[in-house]
Amino acid sequence: MNAADFRRIALSLEGAEEGAHMGAQDFRVGGKIFATLASVREGYGNLMLTVEQQSAFVADQPDVFLPIPGGWGRMGATHIRLAAACEDLLIGALRTAWKLRLEKNQKPDKTKSSSRTSQKTGKPGAAKRL
Repeated sequence: MNAADFRRIALSLEGAEEGAHMGAQDFRVGGKIFATLASVREGYGNLMLTVEQQSAFVADQPDVFLPIPGGWGRMGATHIRLAAACEDLLIGALRTAWKLRLEKNQKPDKTKSSSRTSQKTGKPGAAKRL
């Protein structure tokens, strides 16, 4: 597999769009990144997985998958060695990252305080601070 295959498969997933982030191609669903080609010069595609998914992929195929070094990798970001991956494996890995992003997109964002109402004033965005 190569970068063109990664791109073709990523864009075949329902709702997937290509974008760019910090000068690298990325693939998004619902406006959020699920995969990138930020490490393509090193022969990798990148997948945004959970730590548990990353661990399972690495354990099953250590010659194909490895955590991205540093903090991103500790949060589940995972390299896939494109030359070592077959098409079915790449499809499954991209589908896993895409599905995870879809699931995350469907959860309400608890960080937005403007939708909360103050208990004292009843005004939006004036939530009581604890």
